[in-house]
Order: sequence, then C-alpha cells, then structure tokens
Amino acid sequence: MRKLTTCLFLLTFFVTLSTIDAQFEDLLKTFIKSGSSSISPEKAAQGLKEALEVGTNNAVGLVSALDGYYKNDLIKIPLPDDVRNVEKIAKKFGLGKKFDEFEESLNRAAEKAAKSATPIFLDAIKSITFSDALKILNGRENEATLFFQGKTESALAALFKPIIKEAMDNVGVTKLYKNITGKISKIPFVSIKFTDLDQYVTNKALDGLYKMIAEEEKKIRKDPAARISDILKDVFGGGK
Repeated sequence: MRKLTTCLFLLTFFVTLSTIDAQFEDLLKTFIKSGSSSISPEKAAQGLKEALEVGTNNAVGLVSALDGYYKNDLIKIPLPDDVRNVEKIAKKFGLGKKFDEFEESLNRAAEKAAKSATPIFLDAIKSITFSDALKILNGRENEATLFFQGKTESALAALFKPIIKEAMDNVGVTKLYKNITGKISKIPFVSIKFTDLDQYVTNKALDGLYKMIAEEEKKIRKDPAARISDILKDVFGGGK
C-alpha cells in the first residue's frame, strides 16, 4: 500500500511539473481584464515589465533630483543617532549651523548615488522568470519592490558606497563630522561614538529608494492616472 501511495505521489508530482507553464498561461489570461476581453499572457508579461520600468524610473528620478532626499519627509536621511542624541546640547554651544550643513550634505550624497541605480534595476527586470512574474502579479501591493530588493540590494550597496564616499569627501562631510564630534567630545559630561558614515548613508539611501519604488508600485496598481501607456491601462485596468 505504501509503495502504491508513493508511486501515485511521484506521478502527480511529474504531471504537475509538466503543466506549470500551462497553468501560468491560464492564470495570466484570467488575471486582469480590459473591458470584457482577457488580455494575452504575452501582453500581461510585457505590461508587467513595462510597469516595473515605469515605477523604477519614476522612483530613481524622484530621489536623484535636487532635494530628492533632503526635502522628502518620507526618505530624508537624518543625522546619525550618535550626533542627533546630543544635538540639542551642542546647539547651545553654537553648533546649530554645522548640524544643518551636515544633514544636508548626507542627503546630497545619497541623491548623487541614486542617479546610477537605473541599469541595475533594468537588469533585474530582464531576469524575471515565469514564477517571478506570477508572484508579482498576484502578490501584495509591494511585491515588485520586494522582488527588486532581493535582486538588487547587494549590487546597489556596492555601487552606492564609493559614490557616497567620494561625494561626502568632496564637500567635506567627513571633515565636518570630525569637527562636530570633536567639539561635542569637549563638552563636559557628553560622550559620543563614531558612526561609519559611508555605510550609514548607503543604508539610508537604499531604504529611501526602495520606499519610493513601493510608492510608485502602489500608484500603478491602484491609480489609473499613473498608467501612462495603453498596455499598462490594459494590464492593470483601463482606468477602472
């Protein structure tokens, strides 16, 4: 009896494997309709990739513009905790302007690094498999963002960090940081630990970028006005 059960299980398993593509095609055909007719799986896949390109291009454009981080409350990079924790005390000693300059410089470095992100996202889009597409289409409102984060985070971190380091060196951020922390350390009864600024800004820049991609993904899924081409209107609903 056990052998028979095992054989039946294996038979079912291999039959399932052989029909995965067909099942995926059927799901795509019935996933989203434009009007009364179903779109083709080819058009659905094309629409998905176009949606991802639109979303990532919009997000990268937003964060890499002047004040893309600095004046966006969703993703603005704050002072490191070690500096922020003593900011009020330090401002009493005339260091307020330096804190403001320091925070702005961190955000400017992130804006500069973000400009280089697009090619890595495009490579990730090209790598999408059937199972990836199915998961994204039927997933949560940030499913594509999670896919991107898994596929691109390591590459973007490696790309961003040297750009951020160079940008901060060029505008004297590291020097300013040492100046601030040096003066803080002279204030009685106040101690401060040094943060790895390059890593800190890199991490915050990536967090902000993925957050903005998630916002763009949400718009394309839910907001008809965000679907800027006919194919996006077909795949994600033509204004309905």
